Amino acid sequence: MKRFEFAHVAEGIARQAGALLREFYAKGVETEYKGEVDLVTEADRASEALIRERLTKAFPAHGIYGEEGTRDQMESEYRWYVDPLDGTTNFAHGFPAFCVILGLERRAAGLAAGEDGEMVAGVVYDPLRDEMFSAERGKGAWLNGRQVHVSKTAHLQESLTATGFPSQKRHASPNVHFYQEFTLRSHGVRRAGSAGLDLAYVACGRLDGFWEFHLNPWDTSAGYLLVEEAGGRVTHFDGSKFTLDSREVLATNGLIAGEMEHLFGEMFAGRGLEPIPTPAEFAAKRAASVS
Repeated sequence: MKRFEFAHVAEGIARQAGALLREFYAKGVETEYKGEVDLVTEADRASEALIRERLTKAFPAHGIYGEEGTRDQMESEYRWYVDPLDGTTNFAHGFPAFCVILGLERRAAGLAAGEDGEMVAGVVYDPLRDEMFSAERGKGAWLNGRQVHVSKTAHLQESLTATGFPSQKRHASPNVHFYQEFTLRSHGVRRAGSAGLDLAYVACGRLDGFWEFHLNPWDTSAGYLLVEEAGGRVTHFDGSKFTLDSREVLATNGLIAGEMEHLFGEMFAGRGLEPIPTPAEFAAKRAASVS
């Protein structure tokens, strides 16, 4: 592994936060609502407090933007986006799919408040599987010290993708319609409930693509960099440049991006879609692509 400037410190902090989460997970936690449907637990707050303390000690000049309310030194050149527990609903129900996310953005002097800087480092840590996904700009994407790359799946029909559904305004989300179409036009769509893990899985080739509406910067910061450093592509649904406001995110291995963007475009435009291929048509198309 090429020597990291920031990510090796973030790895240690994420492991400490992950150990704390494992303790809470083993004994169970009380949950409460921070909105009409959004859950929060004492584990979220304790993890963010630990991360905030450790980041401040390690990088006293850096800003911190945390999901649970931390807003420290937001004018700094470097800003950490922190999700202390991505997958809180899973965690609260005892479903084993959650992670810690730390993503570092460098914001050049004069950058407007609404503009994105450059993501320069990030980690996604799964404490139950002890899997540490790490990346720094120009140094590749890594899983537990082994360099990883996106998959080589070239066609949507042979791909495995993932998505998620926002807890807020779920009833108004159009995503169920995309979920149906992508499910029927691929090998399947997974919905595990952690955008951080979904993006990390695209980076290491376990998934070929991932899309979701209405995420937050702390959800996507590290995964965005992981996918790019692993050779993948992250954009909006129409292929335009991804932004950390995350109104929409489409992450792929790059090879199936065109097909996914085309399907999004046709559905948003209300145009009739091509019929869903039968199994025999799938097989014929696959055979034609390798001949």
